[in-house]
Amino acid sequence: MSRATVPPLTPVPDIEVFEERAAIIQYDGGLSRSRAEKLAAQAQGFRDAEHYWQVLADYVVNRRLG
Repeated sequence: MSRATVPPLTPVPDIEVFEERAAIIQYDGGLSRSRAEKLAAQAQGFRDAEHYWQVLADYVVNRRLG
């Protein structure tokens, strides 16, 4: 019995959680904003902040994920 390959799911960007988490990481952790955004994006399942922003932009333009 073989299993069908399921394509990886695209994480759903949550802007409020992202911004809050990045701010907490930045101020409480004393990290740069770019490092804080990377960690906040990874906490939502994205590779990095650039991937997070790209998925969010694609969603806004296309009104769907992926």
